[in-house]
Parts: sequence; C-alpha cells; structure tokens
Amino acid sequence: MGKFVYSFNEGSKEMRTLLGGKGANLAEMTKIGLPVPFGFTVTTEACNRYYNEDCQIAEDVVEQIFEKLFELENVTDKIFGDVSNPLLVSVRSGSVFSMPGMMDTILNLGLNDETTAALAEQTENESFAYDSYRRFIQMFGNVVLEIPKSKFEDILNKKKKDKKYKSDLELETKELKEIIASYKKMIKKEIGKDFTQEPKEQLMEAIMAVFRSWNNERAVLYRQLNGISSGLGTAVNVQAMVFGNRGNDSGTGVAFTRSPITGETGIFGEFLTNAQGEDVVSGIRTPQPISEMAELFPDVYKEFLRISKLLEEHFTDMQNIEFTVEKNKLFLLQSRNAKRTAEAAVKIAVDMEAEDLIDKKTAVTMLEPGQISQLLHPRFEAEDLKNTVKLTKGLPASPGAVTGRICFTAQAAEKAAEKGEKVILTRTETSPEDLAGMVAAEGILTARGGITSHAAVVARSMGRCCIVGCSEMKVDEIRKTVTIGNIVLTEEDALSLDGTTGIVYKGVVNTVTPELSGNFETIMKWADEIRDLKIRANADNSQEAKIALHFGAEGIGLCRTEQMFLKENRIYIIRRMLLTDNEDKIREALLQLLPFQKKEFKAIYEVMQDRPVTIRLLDLSLHEFLPKTREELLRLSEQMSVSYERLSERIKELHELNPTLGYRGCRLAVIYPDIAAMQAEAIILAAIELKREKNMEVSPEIMIPMIASANELAFIKKIVVETIDRCFKKENITLNYSIGTMIEVPRAALTADEIAKEAEFFSFGTNDLTQMVFGLSRSDSSKIIREYQEKRILENDPFETIDKNGVGKLVHMAVDLGKSVRPNMKMGICGEQSSDPQTVEFCHRAGLNYISCPPYRISLARLAAAQAVVKEMKENQENKL
Repeated sequence: MGKFVYSFNEGSKEMRTLLGGKGANLAEMTKIGLPVPFGFTVTTEACNRYYNEDCQIAEDVVEQIFEKLFELENVTDKIFGDVSNPLLVSVRSGSVFSMPGMMDTILNLGLNDETTAALAEQTENESFAYDSYRRFIQMFGNVVLEIPKSKFEDILNKKKKDKKYKSDLELETKELKEIIASYKKMIKKEIGKDFTQEPKEQLMEAIMAVFRSWNNERAVLYRQLNGISSGLGTAVNVQAMVFGNRGNDSGTGVAFTRSPITGETGIFGEFLTNAQGEDVVSGIRTPQPISEMAELFPDVYKEFLRISKLLEEHFTDMQNIEFTVEKNKLFLLQSRNAKRTAEAAVKIAVDMEAEDLIDKKTAVTMLEPGQISQLLHPRFEAEDLKNTVKLTKGLPASPGAVTGRICFTAQAAEKAAEKGEKVILTRTETSPEDLAGMVAAEGILTARGGITSHAAVVARSMGRCCIVGCSEMKVDEIRKTVTIGNIVLTEEDALSLDGTTGIVYKGVVNTVTPELSGNFETIMKWADEIRDLKIRANADNSQEAKIALHFGAEGIGLCRTEQMFLKENRIYIIRRMLLTDNEDKIREALLQLLPFQKKEFKAIYEVMQDRPVTIRLLDLSLHEFLPKTREELLRLSEQMSVSYERLSERIKELHELNPTLGYRGCRLAVIYPDIAAMQAEAIILAAIELKREKNMEVSPEIMIPMIASANELAFIKKIVVETIDRCFKKENITLNYSIGTMIEVPRAALTADEIAKEAEFFSFGTNDLTQMVFGLSRSDSSKIIREYQEKRILENDPFETIDKNGVGKLVHMAVDLGKSVRPNMKMGICGEQSSDPQTVEFCHRAGLNYISCPPYRISLARLAAAQAVVKEMKENQENKL
C-alpha cells in the first residue's frame, strides 16, 4: 500500500510534485519552526488515483486521511466533531504550480448545529461562532453541493437590506441564525435533502470537491493559458482552523515581501481586522494597507516583518504570504513564490543578484518568458491625455495602457472579442467564474477589491492591464450602466485604463510603445551569456529586420519572398506570368520582377550587415496569386489583352482541390524553373552590389522549401548553382553562399541523410510538419484542437507548442540522419512554435543551432533559451547526487 497522505512535519519543499506547492511549503515552514497551524496533505497521486478510479477515494486513502486526522486531534488537543471542544479545519487545494483562485477552498469545516453552539460557549462569542457557521454553509453549499453562490448572496443581502446594514460585521447573532436557517431551507429545496451535520462526511465530500475543482472550466482554461499539464493533479491541504474573525484583536491579510507591481523592496500588502481570508481575496471588503498593522498589532507586525525576511531568504525568491492573527497571535497559512508583473520580476531578479541572494543563472529563471510581452505594453500618448476626461482613479493592480468598449459580463466580453472588438471587462468585483472574460478583455476594471483581490492577482498572472477598487464608480450589472459622479456610461461607451497610475479615462486614447532599458537590458545580457541557441528573426523586409535587431536578433532565419510578390504593383506581373503558357512571356514577366527582388534583398542585407540571412525561395500556393473576384479578372483581362473567357479557362486549369498540398514550395520551381533562377540571381546580385559599393561581405543562405525527396532538391539546386555561376562570371566576382532546405514534409525528415548530401543546412518548418503529421489544417483546426484539449485528448495546441512525441521524433531523427552525413551541419527552426518556451527547450536539447521567430518575440526566445540551459544544468546536478 502506497503512502498518499503526509502530515506537515513529514514533508519538505523538495516534495512539490507530490505535495503540491502549498503543501510542500507548509511542510517546509513547519520544519524550520514557523507558526503554521498543523495539518496534513492528501497528495497529487491521490487526486490522479481518484480520477482513475471512477471519481472515488479508495479505502486505503480514506484510512490514511483519518489516521492523520487523529494525529491532528492529538497535536491541537481538540476532537473533530466533538460537542464540547471541536476541531475545525480548512480544506484547500494545492497544485504543483500556483493557480490563484482557480480551484476551491472551504473554511470552518466541522461546524454543525452542535459544534457551533460549543464554539460559541468556548469562545464566549456567539456572533463569531454563528458568523463562522454561516460562512461554512455558504462555501460548502457552493463548492461541494454546487449551488450557485448568488442564491446564498441573495439571502444575505436581503437581510442586510432589511436591517439597512452596509457590512456583514453589523449582523447580530439572531440575524445570523435566521440567515443560517434560510440557507438550510434553500439547500434542502435545491438538493432534496438536509445540509449534512456529520463532520467526517463533510470532510470527505470537501476533499472530493477540491479534487473535482482540478477540472473545473476556469482551472482547465488557466492550465491551457499557462502550459500546465492536466496530468499533475492537485493536492488537498487539511489544516487546523485559526480565526481572524474573532473580534478586533484578530484579523487576516495577504502580503508580499516586495511590491508585486514595481518590485520595490519592503512589505507590500493588505489587512482586514475581524475577517477571514476570503474577505481579502474576494474584494467584498476594501482592506487596509498592511502598514496599519503596526499600530493595530505592533508586536505581531514586528514578528511578521522578521518572518517575512526569513522566508524570502529561505526560498530565495519574493514571497506571497497569507496569514491570520487570532487574539493577537500570528499564524502563517501559506507562503509561495509571488506572482508579479514583468517590470517587478526584472527589478527583483537584478536586485536579488546584487544582494547576493541568488546568482545570475537563478536570476534569469525568475522572469517567465511569457511576461516579456508585458514589458512591451504600450503607454498613453502624453498629448492625447491633455484633452481626455479623467473619470476616476483606483488601485493600479497590473500595468499597461488599454482602450476598449465597456462589457459587464464575462460572456459579453468573450462574444465581443470573438468579433474582433476590444473591450474592458467592468465589474463590481470579479470571481473565478469570470476567467474566460478576463482572458478575452483588453483590460479589467472593478469598483471593489484591493491589490490582492482576485481580479488583481489573476490579471497580473496573465499580463492584463487592471485597475481595482474604484470606489467612486458604481456598476449596475443589471441595467448595464457605470456611474461616476454625474456621468453615466453604457455598453456603447469606451474607457481607457492606465494600469500603471490607476487612472480611468473616458473614450479612446492613443498609445506609444516604450523603450526597453535598465534592468531589462541587464537580464537580457545575462541570458545571452548563458544560452547556447542563437536567436534569429523571421523578417520579410528591411523594416522588420530593423525591429529584429532592436530586440537582439543575431540574424534572419526566415525571409519569406512571397510577401515581395504580393505587393500591389507586382501581383499583376506574377499573375500575367502564371496565366500564360508562353515561355518568352514568363521570362519577360520575371525580368520585371528581378529589380524589385534585388532591391528588397539589398535593403535587408544593409540592415543585417555581416549577420546571416536565410532567404526562402517562393513558397506560396499557386491559388494565392490568382484573381479572386470577377472585377479583378475583368481588369486583368484588359491589362493583358486576353479575353475574359480565356483567362477564366486558364484559372480552371490551375484550380486545385487541396492547394496546401499542391503547386507550392519547390514544386513551383520544378514547374516554373525560371522563378528559382530569377530569385537566385536577385539574391546574389544584391550581395555583389553591396560588396562593391560598401565592401560588405554578405554570405546568403538560400533555402529551398517543401522538399520531399533528395531528387527535388538536386533538381532545383542545379538551377540555382548554374544561375549563380553565371552571375559570378558576368560580374567577375565571387562570394560565399550556401544552399539548404526546409524540413517540413515528413518524408524529408525520414530521408534526411539522403537530403543532407545536397543540403548544407536544415531549417525545420514546424508549421507544415505539424500540419502533415496530425492531418490537421492549421488554418481552420482551432475548434477541433480546443475540443480535444477540453476532452484531455491533447495537452497543448500542437501549432503553439511543438508535439514532442510525434513531430519532435521526426526532428530528432532528421537531426541525427543529417549529422551522420554532415557532422557540423547547421540546423534551426522557423515555425510559429519557435518562440514558445517549451519548444525552445526542446530545440536546445535536440541540438539545434538556432531558432527563428517573429521580431517582437525575440526577447522572449533569448530568455527561454537561457532558462533551458539552466534547467538542464540543474537536472544534471541532481542526477549526479
């Protein structure tokens, strides 16, 4: 029989995969002697077993749970379910990777009619006891019995309204008992039976509910957004309750050891007196700054500062700490590596390295690659702000500058985003059910809540601009209006949010992109020192090449020449060529295109100087060039002096049922060899001109696409080489160049050794390789992939993260086969997945030389490549131990 339940004194931070992040850290804090209420963790393995055994907890796991519960009773000197000295517990989720607000929590478990009366007598505080019972029934009813939260809130709010109370704290014992009775009545109506009074039944139902929450919609979506495996499962932490709602000498709070927004040093957080943790994170009450604890609880605050410093040094990272004060005594409920903005992450990493808490290798792992885009968040144009109405100011929870139309529900935000609209999700406060709408929105705005509220924490983790706690703002989600003073806004109105200052503006404000410097440059410099992979850019013109250099590109790994053909003044020429079968007219058309191509290649070379530039020969499906409408065809008929009927007939001849697998890539060059010859000439002449004019040494890399056999490559390579030789002879000059191919057809990967006899380099085109391996069109398969992810058939979208087991095997095979022929063969990747952190790590381990990605994702790729090295080094060290 395996071990599925661990007491807090049996674990450590190294057991994260088994105990989850929360359980491992609670065990670690217990081990180093911090004031952690005792408890135990039901492991992630128990969760996976629960799913594998028809969503039932096995008998041996149940036995272990109750063994640990007995141990907890001994430690606390209380008895679970006892009518004189009851033990109460919290039941919380704890996944391996932090998923704030995505899964479920239940507090005050173990209360029933009798134990509540006992708690009231024991604490001499009836109001506290029945407030705790009310909270427990509400949480249990929502989480375990799956009754909508709104049904409980309606009962609570009606009572407050009848009594004209503004806060839950004003409710008296009699009123709390009336609310509890109403809750029970509603529960019986909803589920057909009474609310359970048996604590052990409550406990097992709660543990299973937390297991179930691993696969609730918001948790699944969060995992998909953050690349977290669904196979990890969640642990469940059962912990002795401590109460922050026992009166004015008690309270609860959430704190960070540095600012999660800017990274500034010092304790940053919020606190509520006479409250439980859910009151802080839900945003129901607006909390006080944690600094006010110094006056309310001076001794506790002093101890908290000492422990916070100790935790940061022990875990060598900024900490997010949840704590409770009960009767002037401090208890720690959780400490974890804190979610933070990209700006904060960069500053914290650089500062901690300077403080000798971490080294440079650790520092580059403290910024998540996906956060890089946050640093590119635009800011509002100063001139525009001068003439813009400032509506209100809230708490700046997550930076950025965004504009969008007001949406009052997550569903409305999703629908609008699907239509391409930019929206601001505007709520009184958000809850975990709003996650999909938060993902769809440009920004998030709430009337209530603090820096540690649900909206703030989730927005920061996603990099969404967010402002919370706009107390001047009244949101009427039924009438769909926002009122600020005498200004009333509806869904037809737009808002602009400045997540750095917390200011909300009326209407649309233009934005500008910030420059990257300072701490960010320091982190990037460290990453460049560590990484092995070179980082190139996918750039089709000189402007994109300039952007790529700005972000640190070390060359161009993919220049797509078809973009040059599709410009308005050239599409006519290529159409004229394709719609004729006269070879002289084909050559005449290509001669017209040659100067355009040469000019563009020359401009790119000038930007990139001596850096490598890989130019892919034409790789567009034939149908992309052809006229799509009657009007276009009539105009072309007139330009070519060819009848409309003849052109229509020619287009029918060229029609393909599946153009993606038809006349494209190298097949175009096989059918129209003069295209390859013209492009080779333009590539070489541009390099020759720069060598003559500026003494610039350019060594073009010519890439032939869509190769399926070595014979195809040999056929086209002969055309390219003969063309280049003619250019050299005519110009009486030579220069270095190389000819390689894209590996994007499965057969090319399988016969890479044969192809390597002709190719001097490989570039893996994983877009098409994925498409062909899966038999899915990347253009219209998103719905299929989404459904497959929901049904856990696919973990990741293979067009976003490389499929290691299928596509990855082909890449490994091609690498090995290619190097068996050319040991020092240069190999890279240029598909859309190339900058995805998991794909970058795969490329590093596969032994590729470089990755090529869009210009704006170069910084991300540089960081991910460094992190791949650090991760591998850490694994190697652990394997040696």
